[in-house]
Amino acid sequence: PYDDITSYCNFYELGTGKSDPKENAHFLKPAPWSVVIEGECNKPGVYTLEDILKPHPLEERIYRLRCVEAWSAVIPWVGFPLADLIKRFEPTSRAKYVEFRTLFDPKQMPGQRFPILNWPYVEGLRMDEAMNPLTLLAVGLYGEELPNQNGAPIRLVVPWKYGFKSIKSIVSIRFTEEQPLNTWQDQASREYGFYANVDPNI
Repeated sequence: PYDDITSYCNFYELGTGKSDPKENAHFLKPAPWSVVIEGECNKPGVYTLEDILKPHPLEERIYRLRCVEAWSAVIPWVGFPLADLIKRFEPTSRAKYVEFRTLFDPKQMPGQRFPILNWPYVEGLRMDEAMNPLTLLAVGLYGEELPNQNGAPIRLVVPWKYGFKSIKSIVSIRFTEEQPLNTWQDQASREYGFYANVDPNI
C-alpha cells in the first residue's frame, strides 16, 4: 500500500533509519530541478526536469523492488523507459556505460552531513542494461507524484537488480567508456558488486 511504500524507505541522504526519509522529506526541494547530461554524447547540456519529461508519455509499470536486506515491495511506478531519454542525447560509440549521480546538498539532504557513505551517491549501468525496455525513469508511484522520500523528482527503477541500483533524486547522467564505481561497491566491494542482479529463483 501507498502508506507502507512511503514510510518504510532506504534513502540514506535523508537518514539511515527506515522512517527517517519520510520524517526528513520536507528538507528536499524537488522544484525547480535540472539534470546535467554529459560525457560521450552529441547533445550534452543542462536540462530542466520539464525538458526531460516533455517528449515522453508516462505509463504505469508494476515492478517488485527487492532489497539486499531481504525485504521486497510490489510498487506501481509511473514513468517512461530510460532508453527513450538516452536516444535523445545520441551517445557516441565510446559510451559503454551510463553513470548516475544523486543530488549533493547537505542542507536538503541531512544524511549527507555525516560520512555514512562517500557522497554523492553514484550508480551505473552497462549501456545495454540502460537501453533495456524494462529500465524505467520514474516520476511517480500509485498514480501520484513521486514523494521526496522515494527519490523525487526523478529516479531510476531497474526491476531485475537489487534496490540500491535504483538511484534516487538524479541530477547527473554521464555517458562513459569506463565502468563507474558505484557507491556501495566503493563502500563494501566484497558484499556489493556492480551488476547486483537478483537471483530469479529467490
